[in-house]
Amino acid sequence: MATARRDSTVAIPAGSVTTDSRGSALAFGLSRARLARALFGVAILVLPLALLALVADLALGKAVQGTVTLLFINIIAVIGFGIYSGNTGIMSFGHVAFMNIGAHAAALFTMPPAQKATQLPDLPAFFANAEYGLLPATAITLAGSAIFILVVGWPIARLVGASAIIATLALLGAVYSLSIGAVEFTKGSQALFGVPRMTTLWVAFAFAAVIILLARLYRDSRAGLETQATREDPLAAASIGVAIVPRRLLTWVVSGLVATVAGILMGHFLTVFSPKEFYFIQTFALLAMLIVGGVATVSGAVIGTVLVTVLIEILRRLEEGPQIGPIDLPQIFGLTTLGLGVCMIFVMIKRRDGLIGFRELDERILRRFRLSAIFEPTPAAQDWARSKADGRTTLAVRHLSKQFGGLKANQDISFDFSSDEILGLIGPNGSGKTTLLNMLSRALPPSAGSVTLNGTDITRKPAHWVAGHGVARTFQNIRLFQNLTVFENVYAAVLASGSAGSATDSEARTGALLAQFSLTDQAEALASSLPYGSQRRLEIARALATRPRLLLLDEPAAGMNEVESDALLTLLSELRQRDGIGLLIVEHDLSLILRLCDRIVVLNKGEVIAEGPPDAIQQNPAVIEAYIGTKRSRRPESGQTTVREEQKQ
Repeated sequence: MATARRDSTVAIPAGSVTTDSRGSALAFGLSRARLARALFGVAILVLPLALLALVADLALGKAVQGTVTLLFINIIAVIGFGIYSGNTGIMSFGHVAFMNIGAHAAALFTMPPAQKATQLPDLPAFFANAEYGLLPATAITLAGSAIFILVVGWPIARLVGASAIIATLALLGAVYSLSIGAVEFTKGSQALFGVPRMTTLWVAFAFAAVIILLARLYRDSRAGLETQATREDPLAAASIGVAIVPRRLLTWVVSGLVATVAGILMGHFLTVFSPKEFYFIQTFALLAMLIVGGVATVSGAVIGTVLVTVLIEILRRLEEGPQIGPIDLPQIFGLTTLGLGVCMIFVMIKRRDGLIGFRELDERILRRFRLSAIFEPTPAAQDWARSKADGRTTLAVRHLSKQFGGLKANQDISFDFSSDEILGLIGPNGSGKTTLLNMLSRALPPSAGSVTLNGTDITRKPAHWVAGHGVARTFQNIRLFQNLTVFENVYAAVLASGSAGSATDSEARTGALLAQFSLTDQAEALASSLPYGSQRRLEIARALATRPRLLLLDEPAAGMNEVESDALLTLLSELRQRDGIGLLIVEHDLSLILRLCDRIVVLNKGEVIAEGPPDAIQQNPAVIEAYIGTKRSRRPESGQTTVREEQKQ
């Protein structure tokens, strides 16, 4: 029976990638093993903070208690920055704007009506008559803020690189200007006072603990892992079925709400504040905390906030010109800002990815003391070897062309490719092979022509849609998620495809693939640390994790020795025979192509010059001429040779 994934218009035969009710539950699901590790990581961070709060409450004065309370609020704010910047790789300057909104909006719901009547006489009745506690005010503020965050995040999620960063900076300036201009709501540039002090030491700690937990669970969830994949390589992420814009938008909304919570707590801690409290100085301080600790982890956000808060307190006291013994130090204006800048530069020079880097503190501890096995998942009972599908998946290419300005990379290419064959795609360098694969996988849009999958036109479908409907690929230049582990590279593809059901089943599927490609011993290593051959195997394993019906391989044997190439040939043959996966292989190793492929398509100067079985292709004069040139191809009939023999010569 045919089933469809993500779109009812494409019928994918049974055995292909499908999404069922179990797969949809994976959106935020974690297996017991990953949940246990996440909770262990949260405990490592929260317990010292709880001890700090207890000591401050019982043994220290009001001033220190205030500093510790502010520390907890800053931890929430920095985590808000980190959820977005760490998972997407796009630095945000705009999240303090959400703190601004949170502080002012929540204050309007908690201030006594008499205070509001005095300071904000033009305030609408809905706000003027309201007086709630901290939790109801927080809930109402978050509900309203979510709409604004979603609206401004929609265009930002479509931007990349410097454009996205500049957009967040523009957001910060726009919200600041609006808050200055909205005098009836904020008093403009004047300070709003009379806000009840509801953010106590333990309230701030409780919120910080909850946010740390939520941030860590989000980071390790399907949504978080897929977003991290877009951070590492958007094109590779799309090739495994990740919808980049929705994932970035979800991360933006989650992070914006966390920043809003920080603003609410900040407003009810300061009790007197104006929009200038939530502008460049605050942004700079919070970004310094995030960069020092490490953008990519929750641990980095917490540790960076603690260290920089201590540094700020020291610098502020020095800036005021304190007396040390008999010596009166002079006031040094701007010392705090200068010190933060020097600290950021020093850390970025010495540890470019922050003190913690890309691995959480608990992950480092477990690996350092070789305790990772404590949190290893229990192997699932099912056999993950996929049975052959009864149906046949066909990719039909018709008159496909690609033009870059005046350069015609591909011209009028037509052929069929199905799941019951291995098709070779060969041609001299620059003949347009990789460009053709990019069009088939929708990494590039064609200039003309069409591509259909089982009769449905996919020419204009996005890359993640094509991957989600059974067409996977690898790349000529290896595109792994370098700062994710070997396990996470494959696991992200399993989750993105929704092909394994529950979270535990997904881990079992991932483990089976790693074992199949001899990568089990390297599962916890970063992908960037693997040798070349292992990286090639990992990329193929990641592509297979989506359970494709058609697999496009761009020079899979490049850089391998003869033994590795032979092992790869055996593995690829098994994929077709055992799993029913059709393979389209671009490869310069003609020995491998001729032994492996059922049929070969030859390109030259962007055009198809020959198509047929390997024996016929070897004898084809047009192919010989394309590979060795016209002059050498004019040989006596008695000395006629094949393409393979000519290459040896």
